[in-house]
Amino acid sequence: MIVAVYKSTKKLDTYLFIEKRDDFSPVPKLLLQTFGKPKFVMLVPLTKRDLSMADKHKVMEKIREQGFYLQMPPPVVDLLKEFKKNQAEK
Repeated sequence: MIVAVYKSTKKLDTYLFIEKRDDFSPVPKLLLQTFGKPKFVMLVPLTKRDLSMADKHKVMEKIREQGFYLQMPPPVVDLLKEFKKNQAEK
């Protein structure tokens, strides 16, 4: 499966994967408004390549089910909070 990848112009490190380049019809309008104008990044052959931030099998499954896959950035870790928690456990 070859998918088109788009970067959000409003949300940092947020990407949209769709099956057909420039065909955003499966993507909900509210999501596109929040996402901003999609900026084309590349075409990716998922059957031949792994992704750095997502499981390619999950991406293909979501695209088959709903017509798109939205990749969000991982949550920000509060290092001070984690440090304090680790200190309290000692």
